[in-house]
Amino acid sequence: MSTLPALGLLALGLALLVAGGELLVRGAVRLAAAYGVPPLVVGLTVVAFGTSAPELMVSVAAVRSGAGDLALGNVLGSNVFNTLFILGASALVAPLVVSRRVVRVEVPVMIAISALALGLAADGRLGVLDGSLLIAVVVAYTAWLLRSARTDDGSETSADGDHGRGSWYHAPLIALAGLALLVVGARQLVAGATSLALSLGVGEDVVGLTIVAAGTSLPEVAASLVATARGHRDVAVGNVLGSNVFNLTAILGTATVAGGGMTVATGLLTFDFVVMLAAAVACLPIVYTGHRIARWEGALFLAYYTAYVAYLVLDATGHAGLEHMWESVLFFALPLTGLTLVALAAHAAWRGPSNRSPA
Repeated sequence: MSTLPALGLLALGLALLVAGGELLVRGAVRLAAAYGVPPLVVGLTVVAFGTSAPELMVSVAAVRSGAGDLALGNVLGSNVFNTLFILGASALVAPLVVSRRVVRVEVPVMIAISALALGLAADGRLGVLDGSLLIAVVVAYTAWLLRSARTDDGSETSADGDHGRGSWYHAPLIALAGLALLVVGARQLVAGATSLALSLGVGEDVVGLTIVAAGTSLPEVAASLVATARGHRDVAVGNVLGSNVFNLTAILGTATVAGGGMTVATGLLTFDFVVMLAAAVACLPIVYTGHRIARWEGALFLAYYTAYVAYLVLDATGHAGLEHMWESVLFFALPLTGLTLVALAAHAAWRGPSNRSPA
């Protein structure tokens, strides 16, 4: 495919993503109002599970064709992308103010499930029982979310007053239409980006590690950015956290059971799993300090995602600069970031909860 048709696919895909994100967020907010459910819970369930549909299809298809590494890599890469890229980009659009529930419950749950998945894979294999346990976890988690939603104090309301109740079926139809546009738009954008990259001489391995890997997370990108721009920041944050939980439980569990188990490659276990868990843990001190993700913290997340992708590309191409980059990140960037986050958390704790930003 020449450059011009590829650019056309890119433009079409982007337009569909924006339209789909707008409809999905609008439908989700109306759904929350119509059924009396906090927008955060809708973001954690309806929006998160819906935008994770591409990861589910890719992972199940991969494991059934014997490509277990692709299925597991898709889940781990999507979680890293969700945390570092989507939260980072959303915070650059507007600082993300998070509720106390996110700090006290949702982020710790995401960290715990990330650690659980790593623990189950530590022996180098995910069996059918492991997959069944992950599925049971997401069922219990979703049931708990929906049950607790009715007892919420109602503090997590929409920012722009879009609470029209309308017909009981109107909001779900809008959300479903938006989700359909997101899936189609993501496919068109990935197809255009892949064709454009190949026409410019970029290798297929690099395209697979970057464009295709991020492609299944494009619905989450569109939904979170649109939600942030419209002021529904609880939906944006809930989408990321819920997608990560859904990826590690429903998607990884279903793919594992469908494939009768899968072997976990050493590289995925010792690097990608660790990066995913580290990214999840990094959310806790950031959202704890003032209950918000500031623009500079979003920029930090984006910088780390850039470094992660650069590492993957250098590793795939056997570049000589890989060792130097790894040493720079391991011995300089990570310790500096850790010290900064610890200092911020200590400062926030010293100031006391009365001086922090409200939920």
